[in-house]
Amino acid sequence: MPQPQQSNGTGGPRSQGAWESPCFTGVQCLRKRPLKAPTSYRLGVLGSGRGSNFVALAEACTAGRVPAEIAIVLSDVEDAGILSHARELGIRAEYLAPGRFRTKLDEEAERLYAERLIESRVDLIVLAGFMRILKGGFLRAFASRVINIHPSLLPSFPGLEAWKQALEHGVKVTGCTVHFVDDGIDSGPVIGQSAVPVRDGDTASTLHARIQEAERRLYPAVVAALARGEVRVEGRRAIGFSHEQ
Repeated sequence: MPQPQQSNGTGGPRSQGAWESPCFTGVQCLRKRPLKAPTSYRLGVLGSGRGSNFVALAEACTAGRVPAEIAIVLSDVEDAGILSHARELGIRAEYLAPGRFRTKLDEEAERLYAERLIESRVDLIVLAGFMRILKGGFLRAFASRVINIHPSLLPSFPGLEAWKQALEHGVKVTGCTVHFVDDGIDSGPVIGQSAVPVRDGDTASTLHARIQEAERRLYPAVVAALARGEVRVEGRRAIGFSHEQ
């Protein structure tokens, strides 16, 4: 994660040139545009599944609760529900093959994803159930510009099926976390969290459903704060978001 003097991870300018510094051969890094630029704050969404968090975000943008527009939706799954939802809303939606690896994008796929996002002049990359690890050139191209939502109160229960981990561990409270994405697994600076009590009669399904409800409230609120330039990063801390806002 770059240091704050290079980028505050929110919406203020990093440099005068918007798309200058190469991170892949033939692909330029995303540079932050001023929030008062003539065009709106633009989002790129990556997803692999049904797209429930994407729908919540799109509805919040349409209603004006999030001062941003979704410019493009990309998926590594050709028949993913998120692509259907985006097309129904008139948002550019594209399937891009992930390449030869099972859990991450290969180098060529990362290049293609970066190209599409830069062409769309996005300010922020929002992962909405995207089941591929992002590494290397992609994260350099969008330094401090990629966020994810995880179904636990990080740093507890990173990785897959976090709600099952929480239930099996016997915790009384779990929830969801929005964080910046770095080279680790669910390890970037935490921007916002929402707690969900674990009930005595919970199953993995009932607990997961309540966490998903919390996600659909938290994610748009965090994106709105980022779009307004209210969040800054100081070391491991992302400062400026309040879940009550």
